[in-house]
Amino acid sequence: MSLYAAPVFAVAPMLDWTDRHCRLFHRQLTSRALLYTEMVTTAAIRFGDRERLLGFSPAEHPVALQLGGSDPAELAFAAKVGEDWGYDEINLNVGCPSDRVQSGRFGACLMLEPDLVADCVAAMRAAVGVPVTVKCRIGVDEQDPEEALDRLANAVIAAGVSALWVHARKAWLKGLSPRENRDIPPLDYDRVRRLKARHPETFIGINGGIAGLDAALDLLKSLDGVMLGRAAYQEPALLGSVDRLIYGAATEDADPFAVVEAMRPHIAAHLAAGGRLSAFTRHMLGLFHKVPGARAWRRILTEGGVREGAGLEVIDAALDGLVRRKAA
Repeated sequence: MSLYAAPVFAVAPMLDWTDRHCRLFHRQLTSRALLYTEMVTTAAIRFGDRERLLGFSPAEHPVALQLGGSDPAELAFAAKVGEDWGYDEINLNVGCPSDRVQSGRFGACLMLEPDLVADCVAAMRAAVGVPVTVKCRIGVDEQDPEEALDRLANAVIAAGVSALWVHARKAWLKGLSPRENRDIPPLDYDRVRRLKARHPETFIGINGGIAGLDAALDLLKSLDGVMLGRAAYQEPALLGSVDRLIYGAATEDADPFAVVEAMRPHIAAHLAAGGRLSAFTRHMLGLFHKVPGARAWRRILTEGGVREGAGLEVIDAALDGLVRRKAA
């Protein structure tokens, strides 16, 4: 099956959140959702520790590598490295508004240089056989989103992009923090729908402010894909319904308690290799969102997970508190 046969449900790339431990956890909840790495810069891939930056479990498939950069040759090199490591897709970040990203001439500031983005896509397409995609905004600063998004889309589609994921709000490069850029600029889903209407043959997915699966299903009536970020991270149990509701799989929704059991061998192997419990548990805090006893679950994992030598007994204690409160 093609990676980009609509509909596609994805968990957005999020710095400091969607690391390999997070993705492995999310995979226990859904076998079909497309997962993304944190953004990795081309310089980091050329000069850094590739095992630390790119290593992942085969269980994570399908999984995409998101790259940050603006030099076509460097992106082609990094894309090829990513393909060789086994990633199913290479994605170019044209959406992150942070000062650190802007100083490196990548992320959302590339909305101002659509021809350069197209050159980057073409170079990556020539280097790899897996899909090359772009994640962008509808515009930045004083740009007119009608013109800015069309210019970028036209350029990357002509360059052979496999899919365009659009965060449906502007990014303000000056005056707003990255956190504020996730909330303050207003969402404009209709702008993304108009883009899809102009390019019916191109996969167009949407990101930004999607609160849950009901909203995702509504957006999939007019678009090819939906990408959830904070909602999926903060309430991961919703991922347990993705295979059934989004993909129509004849499966039961993932049970959070069964997910915890499935995580045990992965966590044990990580601990045996000298890792810390919190590498996993920090991603699992929201698993029992709205379940009686969820506060105790979060507290025990938060306090116990960071202790030196913490092991699976912390998870057992958190489960015990949750079960007792649930039974009560």
